[in-house]
Amino acid sequence: MSTATIALDNRFARELSELAVPWKAEEFPDPRLLVLDERLAADLGLDAAWLRTPDGVRFLTGNAVPEGATPVAQAYSGHQFGGFSPRLGDGRALLLGEITDTAGRIRDLHLKGSGRTPFARGGDGLAAVGPMLREYVISRAMSGLGIPTTRSLAVVATGATVYRETPLPGAVLARVASSHLRVGTFQFAQLTGDVDLLRKVADHAIARHHPDAAGAANPYRALFEAVVAAQASLVARWMLVGFVHGVMNTDNMTISGETIDYGPCAFMDAFDPAAVYSSIDHGGRYAYGNQPVVAEWNLARLAEALLPLVDPDQDRAVELAVESLGGYRRLYGEAFSAGMHAKLGLPAGFDDPGLVDDLLTLLRDSRVDFTSFFRDLSAADASVHFVDVAAFGEWRERWRAVGPDTAAMDRVNPVYVPRNHLVEEALAAATDDDDLGPLERLVEAVSRPFDVRPGLDRYAAPAPPDFGAYRTFCGT
Repeated sequence: MSTATIALDNRFARELSELAVPWKAEEFPDPRLLVLDERLAADLGLDAAWLRTPDGVRFLTGNAVPEGATPVAQAYSGHQFGGFSPRLGDGRALLLGEITDTAGRIRDLHLKGSGRTPFARGGDGLAAVGPMLREYVISRAMSGLGIPTTRSLAVVATGATVYRETPLPGAVLARVASSHLRVGTFQFAQLTGDVDLLRKVADHAIARHHPDAAGAANPYRALFEAVVAAQASLVARWMLVGFVHGVMNTDNMTISGETIDYGPCAFMDAFDPAAVYSSIDHGGRYAYGNQPVVAEWNLARLAEALLPLVDPDQDRAVELAVESLGGYRRLYGEAFSAGMHAKLGLPAGFDDPGLVDDLLTLLRDSRVDFTSFFRDLSAADASVHFVDVAAFGEWRERWRAVGPDTAAMDRVNPVYVPRNHLVEEALAAATDDDDLGPLERLVEAVSRPFDVRPGLDRYAAPAPPDFGAYRTFCGT
């Protein structure tokens, strides 16, 4: 394999040139491959052995681009912590192009940390090893859990120094996604006042992600409803595993329904609806328990952007959009309820919301480790997790009375998630000591999260008592 044999389309750059700024990745002094998802590479039709060569590494940093490809920085807007920024865009990222995988699916190949672009807004356009490896670990875990996600193909150390609070080793992440169309993409297009451009973006999204909408009586309303359904399902799945995204801005919500941008994210240890891990989320806007509501708020912003396409009459367009958005809470509630029923092994047709609600109250009051509890419930004495053992005992008797399927529970409740103390341990070893061993072992555990395996006990254990409060950073 060589760069010349890789077929990278420039469909986004070609079809939506108004949202694409042709650009080149920065040349880096000493690129070195740190991690590579070989299975993902194979799915993309890429030779893992070649990707490990100097030429392959140059491809992964955007310094060797296949002929015919048009790397671009994408334009988009975004509400960031509720405040609107009309011109965000890929400040430190490039879409290299689209690649067709071995299953015939079109996938974006995208870089993060590849240098300043016209959207950099004063930033250096670079990324550090730690945050890029975090994205690699978390996306591997989310894929293992079966949660729709962008995928990390590789992380390459650049040999450059990145200056944040302290000097850090630089890195580039090569990321794969169904696309990088976001709510913010539509916001940017709508803001131009060019309805034809907005229609082009919507048609592109329909063709790429929601083709059934094309045959609907109102294709653009159908597109919106498809995104509503995808996001309701996605956020419910986050909630069911205790995942806290940390930065649910509208530029971080995809049209495809894939999780994107693993910056200040974390898996919750002690169950707490108010759990916040982002160092910059001072008001708790993106706390664990707020995620379903924030998703609905973001979808309302998408509805606003789509109004000119939904109906030429503004009042009628608002009426239709509000009606379609009204389905979100039902869809989210159904997805979360079905997921909790599966986690608890409840039989089909069981209908007692109080059983789940009472359990969540008990978990919150005793700050129970969210991941460990559900595995222990099926096989061990889970009462050790609770301060009020009697209250939990009463709940457990109600649960047992319905005849739960404990074997089925183990198929949906993970043993291994990227526990925060282990993520930090792995990132510190990689950054400070150039030791990837802890990270590789963590990835091995979380890539198969439901299968108990010998020698991995520490990856299933809660954080030690002295780990303390946890904060993550976006890496910019």
